Amino acid sequence: MPLHPDLEALLDMVEIATATGKRPVIHELTPTQARREFDEASTALDLPPEALARVEALQIATRDGSHIDARLYAPRARGDDPALPVLLHFHSGGFTVGSLASHASLCSALATHTPCAVVSVAYRLAPEHKFPTAVHDAIDALAWLGTHGAALGLDATRIAVGGDSAGGTLSAVLALAARDDPTLPQPCLQVLCYAGLGGDTDSPSHRRYGQGHLLDTETIDWFYRQYLHDAQDRHDWRFAPLRAADHRGVAPAWIVLAECDPLCDEGHAYARKLADAGVPVTVREYAGMVHEFLRMGNIVAEAAQAHEDIARALAGAMYAHEAPEQLAAAI
Repeated sequence: MPLHPDLEALLDMVEIATATGKRPVIHELTPTQARREFDEASTALDLPPEALARVEALQIATRDGSHIDARLYAPRARGDDPALPVLLHFHSGGFTVGSLASHASLCSALATHTPCAVVSVAYRLAPEHKFPTAVHDAIDALAWLGTHGAALGLDATRIAVGGDSAGGTLSAVLALAARDDPTLPQPCLQVLCYAGLGGDTDSPSHRRYGQGHLLDTETIDWFYRQYLHDAQDRHDWRFAPLRAADHRGVAPAWIVLAECDPLCDEGHAYARKLADAGVPVTVREYAGMVHEFLRMGNIVAEAAQAHEDIARALAGAMYAHEAPEQLAAAI
């Protein structure tokens, strides 16, 4: 299917603005400038966050004695189920940009429609914090949630992990790490939205959509230069989980892909890898969509549709103990 016409119009505007110097190219900015540009674009393209019973600032202790910020989004608990299941969420941005603010709308939508609590994690960013700091922060956030979740009214036995783009990479890595560490809470689902999974920029989808479809190859390479120490890091499964030696026993996966996205092929490759390992996996590829479309609710209706699809997948995993009629009432 061709590019969605509303996205085509948006990309035409972006191209004109870039050519006339009215819009900066992210890979020509400093990381600080790129973060500001990313957050401003998120506000313009996405819908406002949905109202929730609780939105709270959190701090998570890390293994090196630091603290990272997080944010809790929580709907009102059901009377017969006071402890909420929770999605541990990691934002996009090539491990270099992105923030709690850039993903407030997406997180509040998933909390509302599932319903579940969402804990959004502001893992530390590159180049100030190189690989594998973001991975360590993700693992520490899962461990912290297992220890402190009950005090927040959260059910640590019903945790999903998920994120978009780089956040999806971290979620896939976290699912592998949790499988190998029984002291960590075991995710009931991993939600991988147009995640970077292979660390390779030479797939057919990279060649087809690596220019003029929002996420350009030059920007991907710029992100990698910020995050990785050297080319050898590209082969580490904690950066490219497709390269992990064994995928057996990881949490079931819900994989969201955008047709017109350089990362589309590695999402399909990861789904095949999981299926070959006996892991239940569902793939939803959204026709005519580009990278980051989940946060373009002001542009395409498919963003809201994908939110609802993810929410149903989360509800099915988090409320699996309930009878069908109870699950329908929860959703």
